[in-house]
Amino acid sequence: MTSLAFETDDMRPVKAWCTHDKVHVGLADGRRIATPLWWYPFLDGLDELQLNDIELMYEGIWWPAVDEGISIKSMFLGKKAPGARQPQTAA
Repeated sequence: MTSLAFETDDMRPVKAWCTHDKVHVGLADGRRIATPLWWYPFLDGLDELQLNDIELMYEGIWWPAVDEGISIKSMFLGKKAPGARQPQTAA
């Protein structure tokens, strides 16, 4: 499979939302994918309304509040945004 063939109409996002720790996307074919919120440092500091003000694009999702977005492909491939650091857990 080439990278050009990765995105298909079945992988088009039809719904997206954020919880306290994840970004969730529902795809046209019924699948759901979720990635950790900490993967996207540009979302730090957004309140719940801003986090869930998401625009759907053919190949990804977009947050107008920060003028940033992510592709469905990057979610599937596990690609984190630059500067992403896993939170430290209490011992």
